[in-house]
Amino acid sequence: MGIPRRLVRGDEEVFVPPRNHYTRVDAIRSTRSVRIELDGVVLAESSSPVMVFETGLPTRYYLNRNETNFDHLIRAETVTSCPYKGKTSGTGRSGSEIPCIPIWPGPMTSRRVKLLPIAGMIAFYNERVDIVLDGQPLERPVTHFFK
Repeated sequence: MGIPRRLVRGDEEVFVPPRNHYTRVDAIRSTRSVRIELDGVVLAESSSPVMVFETGLPTRYYLNRNETNFDHLIRAETVTSCPYKGKTSGTGRSGSEIPCIPIWPGPMTSRRVKLLPIAGMIAFYNERVDIVLDGQPLERPVTHFFK
């Protein structure tokens, strides 16, 4: 028998980095209003977002798919995995480098998903869009994702 190409825990294959025991990730339903804009174009707007708090990162705002304006987005071929959220596929704004993070655009297939409140929802990188929370614009944060 050779060296396995993937780690298997019980009946579950693990292809992503292990969870960090010093990182906390919480998904909280909210009634705060959030609007996602770019260059004056509204990409998404919601009065029922799910806010995701993850150690060391800005709050991410997840919106229902029907609250997102897909006229200004194109599907990207990028697929990534997260030990907390499962597999994601990226979407970018047409003609730019502004990505968003749609989570589980189809049915969930991973039992590793621990943040069920965001299943099927969409979030944008705060670092690349303008976010207005309860009528107040938020500053774009600087993170290790985009410097």
